[in-house]
Amino acid sequence: MSFEVEIGHCSERGPRSLNEDFAGAVQAPRGEEARGLIAAIADGVSTGGQGLEAAQTTVMGLLGDWFATPDTWEPTTALDRLIGAQNSWLADHNRRRAGSGAALTTLTALALQGQGYTLAHVGDTRAWRVRADGAEAEQLTLDHAFDHPDLRSRLTRAVGLDDQVRVDYAQGDVRVGDCFVLTSDGVHGVLKPMRLAELALAGSAAEASRALVAAALAAGTRDNASALVIRVQGLDARQLHDELLDVRRLAPPPLLKLGESVDGHVVTAIVANTGVHVIYQARQAGTRALIAIKALHPSRASDAEERAMLAHEAWLGLRVAASGEPGFVRVHERAAQATALYTVFDWHGGRTLEQMLQAGERAPVATVVAAAIAWARALGRLHRQGVVHRDIKPGNLHLGDDGVWRVLDLGVALSGRESAAQRELHAGTPSYMNPEQWEGALPDAGSDLFALGVTLYQWLTGRLPYGEIEPYQTGRYRRDPVAPSRIRPELPIWLDHLVQKGVARDPKLRFETAEELLLALERGASRPIAAPSATPLIKRDPAALWKAALVVSLLFNALLVVWLLFLPR
Repeated sequence: MSFEVEIGHCSERGPRSLNEDFAGAVQAPRGEEARGLIAAIADGVSTGGQGLEAAQTTVMGLLGDWFATPDTWEPTTALDRLIGAQNSWLADHNRRRAGSGAALTTLTALALQGQGYTLAHVGDTRAWRVRADGAEAEQLTLDHAFDHPDLRSRLTRAVGLDDQVRVDYAQGDVRVGDCFVLTSDGVHGVLKPMRLAELALAGSAAEASRALVAAALAAGTRDNASALVIRVQGLDARQLHDELLDVRRLAPPPLLKLGESVDGHVVTAIVANTGVHVIYQARQAGTRALIAIKALHPSRASDAEERAMLAHEAWLGLRVAASGEPGFVRVHERAAQATALYTVFDWHGGRTLEQMLQAGERAPVATVVAAAIAWARALGRLHRQGVVHRDIKPGNLHLGDDGVWRVLDLGVALSGRESAAQRELHAGTPSYMNPEQWEGALPDAGSDLFALGVTLYQWLTGRLPYGEIEPYQTGRYRRDPVAPSRIRPELPIWLDHLVQKGVARDPKLRFETAEELLLALERGASRPIAAPSATPLIKRDPAALWKAALVVSLLFNALLVVWLLFLPR
């Protein structure tokens, strides 16, 4: 499990006639233990009489949908999407029943994952952290209420109050023995932090939650009193944070020769040495199965960004290929006793599409279509997890000896969890990059689909749609590509149109999602798509109009000079 926790919860209505507090906690389902835990507490705003409904739907919606979000999403992103959706739903309902009561609530949500926590907070419920050696509880949230004795019950923010909700986020580390406490204002309004810490650590988590609520009632609280206690008893999941810790702890192995080993893995071949990375084929220690080892070149050992990118690639590979579905190479978890920084992949014999093209092989149309279907499915799975590959090209598409196409190299992929330097990196191979990136746009799923379209065009025709673009050049797209069927007449017209759509200069004319491309490939001639219309000159070359105007002006002035100097008057 990613977290071994003990959870306790207690809630009482106190002197109020109705308990409008609501809280809960859910651990990751079986098979996804690495995703940790999500907990939340909400205090419904009683003005209007719909507070319980707001608190209950907000907490249950968050807990129910949290593990349905892609595990590659950064926790604050997932929380923001879910809380924003719930806020929009509540705000819309409040508008529809104007005059009959509004449904508003505060919310404090806690996500535990890896060796860290993420908090999302709106209103005046609170989150506390009590460490075993701490004298008092550390308040992790800031109340959103008026700072005046007579107005402290008046909130400045609440879920359902406005069309847009502003959420505070906080993140930090988690240690074994930490105790997190979520409370409504009926508890922390009457208990001091030192008393709260004392009660939170007393007995079991369930006993501690009951003790907190009982103490609040005894202290004369005038509101509902609720407490959710979560004690962290064990941490053993490998998350991106753990990979980054290994990056700081371990050094890349030296350049290995045939027969040499690292952690028992014996090198059987040197597959590639780019000066940045070295890839080896090796025999796995124990099983003797063939594996691939990817390590930084020793000359890049001190490059912090390259080390972080290798860690990100390993973490991403573990999650993308975790389901066992074809399309990607499985990554092995790094052994706890590893003595060097490297990543282990399954080994698959075979060739890349680039090797096939270099050999001058011309594949039948049916073979190309079958491969394109496999690539589109793989990209669809990648994009649904919020990941952009950024370097789709023939060299990263591999056909294994088992007949399965796989997408290779997630080294420059974007997941939302990469470093800022990696996110800003102008990654990718120039000839396969979409025009928008050359104009300053950020890469997205559409970038991968354009690169896939360029790859298909190249495989079918033997040439690139917009020509070769060297790394030191800037991409120029001043003409539409020649239709593939003009180069290879035996191509069916439906495939000709599909490829033209995939590499269209105008992004509005291309496929929007991998699923749309996949559907077009599977339907083929039974439901052909229309060819994209020609891109207007002004869009292909915005300066063309000015150039034409300049030429006309020069000609006019030349004629005027001739008339003035040489023609009789």
